[in-house]
Amino acid sequence: MSKPPAQVTAAEISRIAGVTRATVSNWRRRHADFPAPVGGTEASPLYDLDAVRAWLKARGHASAASPIEELRTTLRAHGGDTARLLPLVLAAARLADGDLTELGGLPDADMASQVTDAVHRLAGALSGAEEIGYRTEEADVLRALLQCVRDEGAQTALDVLAERELEDSTSGGTYGTPPKLADLMARLLKPSGGPYPARVLDPACGGGTLLAAAARHGAAFLAGQDSLPVQARRSTVRLLLTAPEAEVTVREGDSLRADAFPGLTVDGVLCNPPYGDRDWGHDELAYDPRWAYGLPPRAESELAWAQHALAHLEPGGLAVLLLPPAVAARSSGRRVRGALLRGGAVRAVIALPPGAAVPLHIGLHVWVLQRPDPQAKPPETVLFIDTATEAESGRERRGSIDWDALSGAVLSAWRAFCADPAGFTPEPGRARAVPLIALLDEFVDLTPARHVRTVPQTDPAATARRAAGALAELTKATRTLTEAGALGHWPVAGEQARTWRTATIADLRRGGALTLHRTVHTSPNARVPAEHAGRAVLTGADLLAGRRAGGDPTELHSLDPTVIEAGDVLLPGVLGPGRPPVARVADEEDAGCLLGLTVRLLRPDPTRLDPWFLAGFLTAPGNIGRVAPGGSSLQLDPRRLRVPLLPLDEQRRYGRAFRRLHELRSAARRAEEAAEKAAELLAEGLTSGALLPPGDDPA
Repeated sequence: MSKPPAQVTAAEISRIAGVTRATVSNWRRRHADFPAPVGGTEASPLYDLDAVRAWLKARGHASAASPIEELRTTLRAHGGDTARLLPLVLAAARLADGDLTELGGLPDADMASQVTDAVHRLAGALSGAEEIGYRTEEADVLRALLQCVRDEGAQTALDVLAERELEDSTSGGTYGTPPKLADLMARLLKPSGGPYPARVLDPACGGGTLLAAAARHGAAFLAGQDSLPVQARRSTVRLLLTAPEAEVTVREGDSLRADAFPGLTVDGVLCNPPYGDRDWGHDELAYDPRWAYGLPPRAESELAWAQHALAHLEPGGLAVLLLPPAVAARSSGRRVRGALLRGGAVRAVIALPPGAAVPLHIGLHVWVLQRPDPQAKPPETVLFIDTATEAESGRERRGSIDWDALSGAVLSAWRAFCADPAGFTPEPGRARAVPLIALLDEFVDLTPARHVRTVPQTDPAATARRAAGALAELTKATRTLTEAGALGHWPVAGEQARTWRTATIADLRRGGALTLHRTVHTSPNARVPAEHAGRAVLTGADLLAGRRAGGDPTELHSLDPTVIEAGDVLLPGVLGPGRPPVARVADEEDAGCLLGLTVRLLRPDPTRLDPWFLAGFLTAPGNIGRVAPGGSSLQLDPRRLRVPLLPLDEQRRYGRAFRRLHELRSAARRAEEAAEKAAELLAEGLTSGALLPPGDDPA
């Protein structure tokens, strides 16, 4: 059976040809022989890669893609087992740049033969390398891989290969560990002076980031296991690249159901396990000896991983796990948490700020566990560290974490606690050592915020100043709202409401009056190009709330995000039940931000369409109702919306009116926010005893 043709998006075509997406759109309209779509949707069509390449070659468009994009594109055309190529990354990394260039210039058959020989020479270091052979028909992908290793580095090539292999993975709750967080977790294994733990295990190693971090700090024996074969191979190659002197053993398989290291005990365990897995083996593993602290509930796979880690530790050894915050407080897990506490296995729980790791919208926890040492005094306290509050202060959006400061604060508190658990000096609002007896209540809640955050000391004078400032802001906002509400006289259209001849957005698009844009999710492992990494993302939530862009570009997982320009009309892609339709015309502050996945963008030709006129009529309730009458939520397809066909001067008259209404809504929103803030501060002042009711004077 012949393999299906590789398919590419318009964005990928633009990168192959070294042109903009707009140029690709022009080619589609102006050249009748441009390849027709073979899949996808009207908004996001897919094209046959070979047909596109032939068309470009016929017009003299040589590939201008970077080595990374060239490798991605060639892999798509390759369509084979990408994991077979992982050992070649290691083999290529051991060659000089000149040798890689010479190898890539050989005839196809000779190159395939020589790279096969290079991989076979890895047999002593990489299991299964001697069984791999590359064919002449794979020459394109082999050549692209060699070039990527030479120009972008072996780690980059390794990640591109794994990214392609993982696109079809259905493993839920499995995420990579960011390098800076991996470094912090690895450093927690060594709380004081002395040598770093020599033997480290990661039972859900993924791409090997945690083990690589441990190797950088001195671990000499690295053991890993992962249920995905591509991740196990990726981890092996990564570790052989970054820690060539270490003893590396990485195996495939489910660590909970089929532990690849039975009987192995190590000095330290690092792990970022899968979250929320209800099919982890609860029934078949009910009598497993690893559950020394109780059978984990079916919905608590994370507590199974915690006990698995403890079972592999030498007495006194530490395990550091990245876990979702619910593990600390879910009622179903309180018995196991209680047993862990009574057994002295829980040493610290550290709350991270949102954005520290995927999923970015929640603040994950780092648990530090210790296998009890019968020869040591049982611990009497647990350290709680909350970094969320300090990270949130002065931070406008996720993704701007000061990792040096965060790591320094966590490690300082952890080392001070390990040096003297009983005499640890609390850090108000950040760190506190809590006696075990205080934790063993009916809830056994190990959420750091509950134990670290205290009621602040109230300064009456400072409270009064804040309240006065809030009232001044409210007065200013009210005045602005009054001015915006002075809309004057609006004439009656006549005895009958005015009617117009209308056109759909799809019609206007075909006529060239506007273009439609959206940011498309490329793959779970895709990263926004470096030139966009510092841009904020305008999300659907931002648009509905009337606020500025606050999203994190790492959440887009798009290789070609849309950049907003002033004058663009922005619509939410989804309207919730009871939500009024909204639209916004991008201003200079919006310009340069990235378009979120749930926002739709219309870019009108200013010589034919007024953007405020367009925004106003697009969000008319009757317009939205025709697109999707009834229902609890609405997936908004702007192509079906209709707008009147009016001369540009008349459009601008309506546009000015719609803009005034937008300013009215914005002023009302600011006044509401100012009122809420003032009321909150005044209520806080009254309830804390810092303020008195109006008319009362202090005795």
